[in-house]
Amino acid sequence: MTRIVPVTKVAVMAKNDKTFQRAPRPSRTFAIDGTMVAAPPIAGGLYLVATPIGNLGDISLRALGVLAAADVIACEDTRVTHRLTEHYGIATPLTPYHEHNAASARPHLLARLAAGDGVALVSDAGTPLISDPGYKLVREAREAGHAVTAVPGASSVLTALSVAALPTDRFFFEGFLPAKDVARQKRIAELARVPATLVLFETGPRIGAALADLAQGLGSRQAAVCRELTKLHEEVRRESLEALARHYAGDAETRGEFVIIVAPPADDAAPADDLDDLLRRALSRVSVKDAVGEVAVATGLSRRDVYQRALELAKDGDDDAAR
Repeated sequence: MTRIVPVTKVAVMAKNDKTFQRAPRPSRTFAIDGTMVAAPPIAGGLYLVATPIGNLGDISLRALGVLAAADVIACEDTRVTHRLTEHYGIATPLTPYHEHNAASARPHLLARLAAGDGVALVSDAGTPLISDPGYKLVREAREAGHAVTAVPGASSVLTALSVAALPTDRFFFEGFLPAKDVARQKRIAELARVPATLVLFETGPRIGAALADLAQGLGSRQAAVCRELTKLHEEVRRESLEALARHYAGDAETRGEFVIIVAPPADDAAPADDLDDLLRRALSRVSVKDAVGEVAVATGLSRRDVYQRALELAKDGDDDAAR
């Protein structure tokens, strides 16, 4: 690679009718096994840089070059990103950009883009814009005419799918389920008819409750719980939802980050039986009115048809439907 000579000219930018000076960057290099490598120059624009989800070795040379050559790195938590930049000897300044400060921080990043800077956007781990507010910055950068470039790499979604041994031809990324029980159960009822493998994120404190609700709402589907992917204590458990719920209801290890992969609904399930099953499960925990509403949303059927079926189940002596 060609060594890049650091720029020494001080740039002056407009900001709220005032001016401020950006100090010259001391270095645009990164280190690989103790060897300093000059970062190729990058054009001004927004760069979406994927970072490791646990193992610092899971980063591309292109990503390191962009992070080193950028004028600033916008990140969720500067402490987390500093561990990465320090490990690879990158001196690019860091600035926080997360859900709590995005509205106020975004104009400053857009001003830097307008001045011709290279701005790298990273999340704490994985690919930016997955469960973070980055899409608003991308949208406004594109609307302003700035170049937006993806630098792909690690993703916990794809990593979990690859090791779960479940269908991957079609998947639906849900992210985090609602934290409150009733809202979580309602959302699971809506997901029950999605004809694809489900991908969910969950926290350690909520993993047991989430799996219990998934088992109640989705039945005996096969699933995988992936914990601490790519890290020293990586764990992948693949069993039925019921078995996983029992495991995490006990004294299972719940430290770390979790990805849950759930198999799609069975292709050979009879529609009527599937409707009855959904109704029985919903009626076991909520009123008839709420159960009909949930199942109607999940199946796409009219509330009237679902209510009629609930009455038929009651007429046939179904205890759950008779509630």
